[in-house]
Amino acid sequence: MRIISLFVVLSFLSFSMQAQKDTIGVKDIVYAEADGKKLQLDIYKLKEQKEPYLIVWIHGGAWHSGSKEKPPLGMLEHGYALASVDFRASTEKAFPGPIHDIKASIRFLRANAAKYGYKADKIIIWGASSGGHLAALVATTNNNPTLEGTLGSYTSTSSSVQACIDFFGPTNFLTILTQSTPHGLNVRLPALAILLGKPVEQVPELAKLASPVYQVNAGAPPLFIVHGEQDIQVPINQSIELMSVYKSKNLPVQIEFIPNAGHSSQAYAKKELMNKMAAFLKGVGF
Repeated sequence: MRIISLFVVLSFLSFSMQAQKDTIGVKDIVYAEADGKKLQLDIYKLKEQKEPYLIVWIHGGAWHSGSKEKPPLGMLEHGYALASVDFRASTEKAFPGPIHDIKASIRFLRANAAKYGYKADKIIIWGASSGGHLAALVATTNNNPTLEGTLGSYTSTSSSVQACIDFFGPTNFLTILTQSTPHGLNVRLPALAILLGKPVEQVPELAKLASPVYQVNAGAPPLFIVHGEQDIQVPINQSIELMSVYKSKNLPVQIEFIPNAGHSSQAYAKKELMNKMAAFLKGVGF
């Protein structure tokens, strides 16, 4: 199953770092509570890191599955800390519930930066597949009151992020179905109906609100996109659409097409790709 194989790849990303004894983690930190459920996150950093910039990791899983466990930790060696966030699945709370959760986690992380030892002024968000969609939507809706939510104890703290990394995430729910392969439709039609509460064609305005391509404005943060050229689950045109909107507004964007890679591939774990991500982040002030 594609979702499972994706997590195998991302677990491979983290393997070398998890094996190192100088990686420390704080697990199961409660950042908010919603519908009687404690929402939790984990924070990872290297022992010698002194106030690194923070990357917030959003897991994939077709919006209805997946977890914060075994996040990719390859960016720690480039000097970043990473927080892996759990949020309500679409089967628990339809859109915009997951976005409200993630923004609450960012408010919590920013408010508690001194406690956990990373910088608070600028935060990076990174996700893959459905997590890439959520990351891009969070990034392109900085200061959008419609999607902010009121969860957690830090509602006066900013949930804005200052950079985004999107690994093969859907970006336009109004075009993705016509771009999809039969396999992609089999996965996506039910997943989107659960996420939005109804099939896309019945809620076009909600689908538009949930699509990062329609939310990009002049203040959108720098964006690094990665997509496999042979991805039959999320059409590569989804990444091209988001890149094109960024370029039309003269916003910082870089896209890396991975030759011969599908929706899951060890190519996404290569050190060369992590190096490119780090170079991009440093080039935009991290």
